[in-house]
Amino acid sequence: MAKKFISIVIVPNWKTSFRTINIPQKAVRLMIGAGISFLVLFVFFLLDYFSMTMTKARYRELLKETAVQKETIATYESAISQMKETIRNFEDYARKINVLAGLQSPENLKGEPGLGGGEKGDLSLSPQRKGVEPGALQAIKQRADAVEKNLNYMLHFFESQTAVLATTPTIWPTVGWVSSSFGPRIDPFTGRNAFHAGLDIATNLNNPVVATADGVVIQVGFDKYKGNFVSVSHGNGFSTEYWHLNKYAVRSGQKVNRGQVIGYVGKTGKALGPHLHYEVHLNGKPINPIHYIIEE
Repeated sequence: MAKKFISIVIVPNWKTSFRTINIPQKAVRLMIGAGISFLVLFVFFLLDYFSMTMTKARYRELLKETAVQKETIATYESAISQMKETIRNFEDYARKINVLAGLQSPENLKGEPGLGGGEKGDLSLSPQRKGVEPGALQAIKQRADAVEKNLNYMLHFFESQTAVLATTPTIWPTVGWVSSSFGPRIDPFTGRNAFHAGLDIATNLNNPVVATADGVVIQVGFDKYKGNFVSVSHGNGFSTEYWHLNKYAVRSGQKVNRGQVIGYVGKTGKALGPHLHYEVHLNGKPINPIHYIIEE
């Protein structure tokens, strides 16, 4: 059987002769098949290229979204930590106010007087992974609501108890820092165990000392241990003492108001340096003044 050809005639316009190219039909079919295959592969390559381009663009968008989400989560975590700290401060404040209201004794300050709702564990972030626990926000809200209810109750309570509050020693007697707390300690003079019945507040010489509540000065005098001292009776079983004064600013029998200057810091009596020894007594028994100080 004779082979079939496809003839291509080439006629130059500057010549009278022409040229004929004979291509076998089978070769033409192979060329067409190869062309179609190439075209299909080219189209597939283009589609794959555009698909990869879109995927990369979407990946970049996801990276940006992830970065924004991480920043948002970090902001939430910081906000939650601040809210937790604020609520703890309010709870401490509420405990002290409960003590002042007589609803809880100073010895039980570590409890939750008048507070409820939410467990302390609910407020923590996950220890295994950094992130906000699902129940954290709800727990914070519950504790915040509980503190708010308690403080609102205390507000109404104290509105009817202003006289009692006025005679309760609730402020710092002078500006300084506590150098020795209430309770057992090593006596700086003897080196032996001793009970410290007040607060030692180290501060500058001649800093003003103020009455921590309304009351009446019951004694102004000098003692070899106390140095120059002032005693104030506030009523409702409360009295306060201020030791080691450089000088007095009040006299015995004088009425004083909370915040009124009654003397000046010194180092008289049994004192190693300028400081104020401050005591609070309830029904004649020394108690920790910190339990009643509500100002920061």
